Amino acid sequence: MSITLLLSSIVWLLTIHTLGKTGSFGNRVYGYGIMWCPALAAYITCKILGRNISDLAWQWGKPKYMLFSYLTPFLYVLIGYTIVWICGAGGFYNAAFLAKMQEDLGWTNVPPGVFLVIFLILQGVIGLIPSIATALGEEIGWRGFLLPEIAGSTRSYTKTASISGLIWAVWHYPLLIFGNYNSGGPSWYSLVTFTIGVISISFIATWFRLKSNSLWTGVMLHASHNLFVQGVFDPVTVNYPGTKYFTGEFGIVIPSIILLFAIYFWTRRKELPLCPDTNTTPSSIHPSVSSN
Repeated sequence: MSITLLLSSIVWLLTIHTLGKTGSFGNRVYGYGIMWCPALAAYITCKILGRNISDLAWQWGKPKYMLFSYLTPFLYVLIGYTIVWICGAGGFYNAAFLAKMQEDLGWTNVPPGVFLVIFLILQGVIGLIPSIATALGEEIGWRGFLLPEIAGSTRSYTKTASISGLIWAVWHYPLLIFGNYNSGGPSWYSLVTFTIGVISISFIATWFRLKSNSLWTGVMLHASHNLFVQGVFDPVTVNYPGTKYFTGEFGIVIPSIILLFAIYFWTRRKELPLCPDTNTTPSSIHPSVSSN
């Protein structure tokens, strides 16, 4: 963790120093940089410990777990934003945004309702590629390296998901508190809602990681979450004065729905190969957690 902290601190300082000065290019560079710090830290740590980076669960695993990892965020985000729209905390749909997307694609003659479906499909397929590219950097570190280390020490799904989720959440705090990584609401509110959401997602990601023995489930889950929240449902929603308190990763609705999903996955912990608190036999999920 000290290596991750050191590497991340460099990007945190650069980002905070240029707060309000950087354009989209600067935001992309620092955004990609911070998300790949965990991967670089994992690589350096493996070198120091004499481990192979190829041991970090790169196998694809069963396709159904990849599909479920992709669809799970779509489902909880859809439920969350539908609640927001029905309750009037945000509007459906942002006609100006969709019109701009139609103009960019040259499809101005397509009916808005039809284009909304096309936009969802395009983002869900093509937009997933760059989202995977950024999520992979974090997941190599969090689910590829850190999670098996914690699981090997605690031998508990609940503890592994909680500890790794808390570390994952706190890692975001510097930019959330001192940067502009929030919805514009009070920092304390963003900290609470974001922490609930991230730790809850950790329970889902941990379940898929242990069940599939593949870090790619974490990548797919992470990429899908970022894509559908930031790239689809947020921009499609009309913002009212109080919308920021309900939508996105820093509102109350999405983290609350994710928490319910996390509870569901927690109830299925007995299905996992590493769950000593339910008296199941641990299996090899990492060279350090094998029969050696």
